[in-house]
Amino acid sequence: MHPDAKTDRDAAGFRLRGAQVTRLETFVDAAFAFSLTLLVIFTNDLPQTVAELREALGRVPTFVACFAVLMMFWAAHNRWSRRAGLEDGKATVLSLAFVLVVMVYVYPLRMVMSSFLSLLTGGWVPNELGFADGALMRDLQTAFIVYSIGFGLLAWLLCLLNAHALRRADALALDANERHVLRTELGSHRILALVSLAALLAASALYVFDPVFSDAWRALGGLPMWAYATLGLWMPWYHVRRERLRLALSTREADAA
Repeated sequence: MHPDAKTDRDAAGFRLRGAQVTRLETFVDAAFAFSLTLLVIFTNDLPQTVAELREALGRVPTFVACFAVLMMFWAAHNRWSRRAGLEDGKATVLSLAFVLVVMVYVYPLRMVMSSFLSLLTGGWVPNELGFADGALMRDLQTAFIVYSIGFGLLAWLLCLLNAHALRRADALALDANERHVLRTELGSHRILALVSLAALLAASALYVFDPVFSDAWRALGGLPMWAYATLGLWMPWYHVRRERLRLALSTREADAA
């Protein structure tokens, strides 16, 4: 769609070039919807007793947390699709790779999230991550490694999608504000990817050196997950800073006009 054919803009002032829902976007949406069905509260049969119902309800926080993570990535892809409206070969390959990673990532996401929430709640949330006898640290770090690879790949693919749109900036007739918004999205996913890489390196180190160090070293077993908790500081700081720059850019453009 030509940028002048559609004047609707989102809250960031970005013209929506992808107003028409494409087959590719429909496929991505369907893949995310299917992934959510794999996160259902009840793992097997419906509960038959109050005790089973109570146990099933204990999994609700895990489902909510996993739902939030998946929706964060879905919303990011949806924003990119609406803003850029690209469906060329590279965009298609990257979006299909995005779907593939989501489908593989969903189970490690649930397992690691349940383990983390079980730790925070003192065992109230059921821990769905089983460990082999005598291999607690290595099993835990294996789960963190798989989780970090999935999380990092999703963030990296979103970086590539936004970078692809920026390279097509002239063809898409992006104005200065739109280029700034795309760079903000790109930087946001770079932060996610870098934090994921830090967690991956920490988990790998804990896995490799576990037999060498003492129990004091093993006390750091949850370090990779706490690395993700720092996103609660990094992301608000980054977006507030970038929004101030965007508003300043808009003010300068208005004054110049």
